[in-house]
Amino acid sequence: MENVQWTNDDFQVFSINGLDERMQALTTIIRPKFHLLGEHFATYFSTTTGDEFFPHVAKHARRTINPPKDSWVAFAPYKRGYKALPHFQIGLWGTHLFIVVAVIYEAPQKAEMAERLLANITQFDKLTDDYVISGDHMSPDVTPLEKEQLQKLLTRLRDVKKGEFLVGRHLTVEQATAMSADEFLAFAEETFDMLVPIYNTIIGK
Repeated sequence: MENVQWTNDDFQVFSINGLDERMQALTTIIRPKFHLLGEHFATYFSTTTGDEFFPHVAKHARRTINPPKDSWVAFAPYKRGYKALPHFQIGLWGTHLFIVVAVIYEAPQKAEMAERLLANITQFDKLTDDYVISGDHMSPDVTPLEKEQLQKLLTRLRDVKKGEFLVGRHLTVEQATAMSADEFLAFAEETFDMLVPIYNTIIGK
């Protein structure tokens, strides 16, 4: 694939005022990188999981007033969408880059997914200390991967209609922009290598 190297310009897109202005910058600066990563990692997930995966670059099409605060490319084994399925993402906020596997509130079988994760909670012990968790894909805030907080988020995913669960790694702007294209690709693949077994548990594979 062509090189994808992150720059300060990528993250500064989210400081641009105005919906049209920010969307224009997203389209010209960030989206081409997401499309390249989309092609590469759709192949990676298809090979790694044995299911055909498709990339979904965020369009932010429903926005009419507020400019997007983050953007991403998602990966799922369904061509027409990803939100109702467990999915992987690479994305940016103005403050950091994220690489995660996610179950968000649109998923119709969240309770069963949460039960499987709770039953296999020791699986998370294999993740390194730099993995973080979140219960809200609309917020940049995360918490360290600690047993008590993990149990709490997974229980909420099971019991609360709006419950969500994300786990993965973040890179600060400084960390992401210091990486060469090859270093970032290796980091992303290493992260997903660790997340695929969790994804398999989520889907009951």
